Amino acid sequence: MPGLSGRVLVVDDNKVIRQLIRVNLELEGFEVVTAADGAECLEIVHQVRPDVITLDVVMPRLDGLHTASRLRADPHTCHVPVAIISACTQHEVDSAKALGVDAFLAKPFEPAELVKLVWRLMRRGAAGAAAPGGAEPVVGPTG
Repeated sequence: MPGLSGRVLVVDDNKVIRQLIRVNLELEGFEVVTAADGAECLEIVHQVRPDVITLDVVMPRLDGLHTASRLRADPHTCHVPVAIISACTQHEVDSAKALGVDAFLAKPFEPAELVKLVWRLMRRGAAGAAAPGGAEPVVGPTG
């Protein structure tokens, strides 16, 4: 039943990627809300109240790193686990870690890896253990 597992805010400027992530997470019972860029994410995050946020890095208006920075600076969202789902450079990964991003998943990704990552962050967020700076390693493509 959708929504039983938690709510995920998926932020990506690519509509196909947003839909791919949405479908895979909804099949696992997550409620999914999407945003097309970081600016839209920040506009809706307080109404949506997600348990986990996934961010692409390269997006118009407000990119994923600046969005992560703004989420971490806001007392209402600083505790929400954030995962970068993007084809990141090492510099972007290092910058995201410094901002307190919790996990990374490299594009292209296996849907099963996405689901595992979101479950892990959902549990961590529920346990209150999402400490900024404790980023998990980058998970790359498996093929």
